[in-house]
This record gives sequence, C-alpha cells and structure tokens, in this order.
Amino acid sequence: MADLRIGIDVGGTNTDAVVLDADGRVLAKAKRPTTPEVTGGLRAALDAVLGQVGDRSDVTRVMLGTTHATNAILERRALGRVAVLRLGAPATTAVPPLSDWPDDLRKVVSAGEAIVPGGHYVDGREIGPLDLDAVRRFLDGVEADAVAVTGVFSPADDAHERRVAELVAAEYGLPVSVSHEIGSLGLLERENATVLNATLYGVAAHVTDALVTALAERGLSARPYLAQNDGTLMTLEQAARLPVSTIGSGPANSLRGAAYLSGVSDAIVVDVGGTSTDLGVLVGGFPRESAAATEIGGVLTNFRMPDILAIALGGGTVVRPGGLGPDSVGYRIATEALVFGGTTATMTDAAVAAGRVPPGAGDWRERLRGDDVLTGAVAIADELVADAVDRMTLGRSDRPLVAVGGGAFLLPAEIPGVSRVIRPEHAEVANAVGAAIALASGRVDTILPAGESRTQAIESAEEEARARAVAAGADPSTVEIVDLLEVPLSYLSEPAVRVHVKAAGPLAR
Repeated sequence: MADLRIGIDVGGTNTDAVVLDADGRVLAKAKRPTTPEVTGGLRAALDAVLGQVGDRSDVTRVMLGTTHATNAILERRALGRVAVLRLGAPATTAVPPLSDWPDDLRKVVSAGEAIVPGGHYVDGREIGPLDLDAVRRFLDGVEADAVAVTGVFSPADDAHERRVAELVAAEYGLPVSVSHEIGSLGLLERENATVLNATLYGVAAHVTDALVTALAERGLSARPYLAQNDGTLMTLEQAARLPVSTIGSGPANSLRGAAYLSGVSDAIVVDVGGTSTDLGVLVGGFPRESAAATEIGGVLTNFRMPDILAIALGGGTVVRPGGLGPDSVGYRIATEALVFGGTTATMTDAAVAAGRVPPGAGDWRERLRGDDVLTGAVAIADELVADAVDRMTLGRSDRPLVAVGGGAFLLPAEIPGVSRVIRPEHAEVANAVGAAIALASGRVDTILPAGESRTQAIESAEEEARARAVAAGADPSTVEIVDLLEVPLSYLSEPAVRVHVKAAGPLAR
C-alpha cells in the first residue's frame, strides 16, 4: 500500500491542501477560498485533492495547520471562562493576574483570579507551603470552564502546579492548564499564555471534532495531526491539552515548506498571501525563533514563536490614488479584482500591469498598462518589501530569498539585501507542504545546577525531550536533539543554568 500524506493549511484568504507520496513528491494540490466558518474551506480543499488521487485508503496521515485559535482570541469569540490561579503569595501580590490584559478580553475570559500561598524561588526552594484549602475556597466561589495554574518559577520546580492540577481534576472535574508545560521563565507572560491556553479548550475541541468528522465522512482512516508554532506536529490529544501551541502554525508551515521545496536551509522566506505578507528566517531548515515576548490579541506571552514580520501587503490589497491598503478584498479577490472582472483595483491588478503576471491574467496586461495609480502602487509595494527584508536580514546580504505563497508573483525579480530570489515549484502551496512534511517534536525548558551534576541533568532533560517527541508521534528510532541552549544564571547564590532542549523526528509509520 502507498503511504500518502495530506497537508492542509487554513489561511486568512485561502485554504491550501497537498498530497505527498512516501518520497515527498507532490502528487496533488488545491487552493480554495477560506470560508467564514473556516471548516467549509477545509472540506472543499480536502475534496479537491482527494479527487486527484486513486485509492483513498492509501492516505495514512493528515496534517492540519489552522487559524482557529488565533482568530478566536483576536475576535473574542468561542472562548471559555477560566479560573485564574497563581501560586505565589505573598511574594507576587503587587501585580495581580491579568493586570495588563485588554478590558474586553479579560471580561470574556476571566471567571475570577486569586493568588494563594505556594510557588518556588529560582533555586527550587519553596516561597511558602502550598495552601490547598485556599485553592478549594477560590474554586468553590467561581463558575468556570477550565482552570489555569501558574506557580512562581515552576519551570525550575513544578511540584506545586502538579498537586493543584491533581486536586482540580479529582474534586472539580475541570480541565487544567499548567504553566510549566506552556511557557518559560517570566511569570506574567507565562501566566498569560497559560490562561490563553485554558480559554481555548472549547475551540480546540471544535477543530479536532471538525477534522475527525471530515475524515470520517470521506471514509479516511488516516491519523490526524495538528501543526504547532515551531513548525512541528502534535497529536489531537496533545492539541486538546495545549491548543495555544497551534498559534503561529501558519507562518511556521510556510517556512518549513519553503525550505523543503527550495532545498535551501538558510534563507529569508517571504510568504505573500491575499491579505498580508509574512517574512521569516530559516536557520538550519527551521524557523528562527523570536527572542522577544509575543503579543497575541493584546496579551504578552513568552512561549516560543517564529520570528515573523507581517506587513499589510497581499494580492487582495486595495489600491487607491497615492497609496495602498491596509484593507484587502481577501477571499473575494476572485470576483472583485479587475483582472477577474470586478471593480476594485488590487495589488494583483498592479502586478499584472507591471508584467508580473499570475496564471490566467496575461490578457489583462495591455489593458492595465500605463495606469499611473497601479504603477505607483507597485513602487510602494517594492519599497515596503525591501524595507521589511532589511529588517529581517540584520545586515547580512549573503542569504537567498525564497518567495512562496499564492501572491509571490507580486515580488520583483531582484530585491536589495539578498543574494538572489528563489521561486520553487509548488510555491503557492508551501504552507500546506510544510504541514505535510513536518516532524513531531518535544521540548524541555528548565533550570539545572551548574556544578558537577550539570552533565547528568542535561542528559536527563534530553531524554525527557525525546520522550515528549515520541508522545507527539515521532518514531523513537529517529528522534534527534535538534536544539540545545544553555544560559548561565549568574545572579543566583548557587550557580545554575537555564537549559532549553528540543528533540524532533519523523512520524512513526
């Protein structure tokens, strides 16, 4: 039996799908408009590629990258009510939980907040004994869909978080989001990410149910996976527990797909969609991760995300005299752009006028050529791209640029600050390819002693990362450590290092 994989990526304008064979060759691809409820576009794209393959039973795995979680936060919809519990009194009472959240999001999400005795110092000593009775009193007084538990320095010692999670599961039957599984050092940002994770449990259930149902309706027994924000995969069971990890999966998929299709492991990647353009950096075939806190829907978090720069430029960006955008016709481009018989001037029309012709629009070039508004829009767009590339290259000009996405034809043949522009085959569905070829991964972010036991402690962290990768679906025999970062913490009374370990490997067959 053939071993076929389907990759699907839900974007703001289009939902893309591809079928890859066991050797990684693209056998089928499709691009369908993303529908307002998202799942309609997913089904349409899935049907389109299934119609191009023979025996559906040959499909063994389906990988989905989706914007569900991001959209839910940005639009403040379908979010669960969360009981927010911090283990850190009396040390952290000066800044209460969710203090920096936008008021509208906090009202939607928070069922109540409390700080109870517990938590640890950075060296693992207890700030104070954990007060489980205080936890019970708080939870007895709130009505919540889930609980978010954040202990001070829980990446160094997660014992208090685990005890509270066991209590909540046993006595209240609520799902629990614990911060040591989600963020790294930095109490407030880690707490924010933990609360966002808890509020997304309902969204995650909707996504996984929709995917499972769509596969069952089509008679597919393939095992489903969801893409996460570092360009790797997780099982539906993991996605149900850590839905916040799917945020940022779209750009990560594009970067991984660009690396795969171009054969280049170190490059600038520019993914041009219908609404926006995302720029990222490939380092060793994986997305360069952001060193800064990531803002999602007005909330600062500190889980690892790709270092992405987004600009308001896409194939559907509206062109006006003297400027362009930031608004876009989005998935309506097929009916509203001039080249498709519509009445709205877009960047697609401007690119056609400049001779950067997308498929099927060649006969429009002469009709649009000489339009001063469209010509001016191309110049503005080229300047926007050049400036964005300059910001991402950090002064290096020796790397190539890989152009992907359905709107990649907008980009000029030469761009300042890069050695060359690469336009690989199947570039328009690079995000779906990135989902289809993604590895399963596991990571550990913790604090370890810097003395003689350091080496043994790092080996233990590596084994834990490997185990998490296997739990995510990786083949145990192929899992490798792909990232090991040590940061000395010299301000402690006892020397220690912060260690981040990431393991990854191909999916088990």
